[in-house]
Amino acid sequence: MTEAEAAHSPGGERVLIVEDDAATRVGLVELLRTWGFLVASACDGEEALQQVTAFRPAIVVTDLVMPRMDGLQLLRTLREEASDASVVILTAQGTVETAVEAIKDGAYDYLTKPVDPARLKILLDKIVERLETLREVKSLRRQLRDQGSFGRLVGNSPEMRKVYHVIEQSAPTNASVLITGQSGTGKELVAQTIHQLSPRASFPFVAINCAAIPETLLESEIFGHEKGAFTGASERRQGCFELADRGTLFLDEVAEMTPATQVKLLRVLQERTFRRLGGRQEQKVDVRVIAATNMDPQLAVQQGKLREDLYYRLNVFAIALPTLADRREDLPLLVQSFLNEFNAHNGKAIAGVSHEAMRALEQYAWPGNVREVRNVIERATILADGQFIELRHLPPGLVEAGEKVESRLELAPGTTVEEAERRLIQMTLEHTRDNKTRAAEILGISLKTLHNKLNKLRLRRREEKT
Repeated sequence: MTEAEAAHSPGGERVLIVEDDAATRVGLVELLRTWGFLVASACDGEEALQQVTAFRPAIVVTDLVMPRMDGLQLLRTLREEASDASVVILTAQGTVETAVEAIKDGAYDYLTKPVDPARLKILLDKIVERLETLREVKSLRRQLRDQGSFGRLVGNSPEMRKVYHVIEQSAPTNASVLITGQSGTGKELVAQTIHQLSPRASFPFVAINCAAIPETLLESEIFGHEKGAFTGASERRQGCFELADRGTLFLDEVAEMTPATQVKLLRVLQERTFRRLGGRQEQKVDVRVIAATNMDPQLAVQQGKLREDLYYRLNVFAIALPTLADRREDLPLLVQSFLNEFNAHNGKAIAGVSHEAMRALEQYAWPGNVREVRNVIERATILADGQFIELRHLPPGLVEAGEKVESRLELAPGTTVEEAERRLIQMTLEHTRDNKTRAAEILGISLKTLHNKLNKLRLRRREEKT
């Protein structure tokens, strides 16, 4: 099959079949075509390498034992040439050990011969899901490079790039994730992004805030209940685990759960079964759990608010979201992103933020983090009647807070250079909430220089006291 023929074939991933037995090769080609794949074939590894260049397959299904170049040599050559094709090894019973070795060298999986069509179909479908996820991640990387965003997450700071890296690692897996961060930093948005980049993306994403539901109802909300389980339970009700089956369940503020509910949650995570409140029958469930808390989880464990065994079960992947104060360089990107969103939502065409308004935004401390930025820009977009958001469109409290910060920069005549420097460093550290890396960037000095100056100031204070 030529590249031109493949381009006009029915939709599907490109698969290259490499098999020296002609009957098996033809049978696999016809089978995969009925499944909608674009298929080419080769009789050995050397011919397969030529096909890889011309056909550009996303998946290679190759026999292990072949003349001239076997499947293991083909796999290693593909890896040396930086091919990103997913390789499936076909092996006879006597060569399973070699197939396992091939997996160590980068093969996706292996199947024993004669090939079971049902197992092959399941395996190819899993690879297709994986390829779609990897392409989405690559697209997001380009988006991050070009626009400073990663899906719906906005920011190009080193702190956010660390977050994106963990999302990329965790998303394709079924492992639990624990997200920590202050209120308003975007914990649910991170959970949604992980879900959207996972093979579960086509199934439900169910979110529940454990702190917003009374203790007496939380267990019912999570696990469901049978009719008559408690006063007012007039009918059977599905809980979040059932609603999220095959998808993702996001448990926000998980440390607010009662100890009894935490025990039941741990059991579901371990056994993948649960019982509705008042029920006797075990229900099987396939759910990925992502949890979040605005507390320090280790402190919550020490205080008895979060069970230690549950913490370790949830904390397979850990994502710590930075405050906006820790990534102030992302503020312009966030402002522009929200401006674009609310322009579209409200039918506006506001070009940007005036210099004075942006200065006020940059001087504000943002205790409410990214959520507060979003609310401020939404309000300003609605109020703005010209081409730009002006100072008068911002909340008065925000402007006043910025003016207080600005007033502290004023120095009286006669202030020494040393005193001015001390006050400037102190004010900048307060502004960044003692983030010395960010303070050094604002001051235009290296982090090492800032530490040297702080040590000098501390020494001078000790000398004055003495």
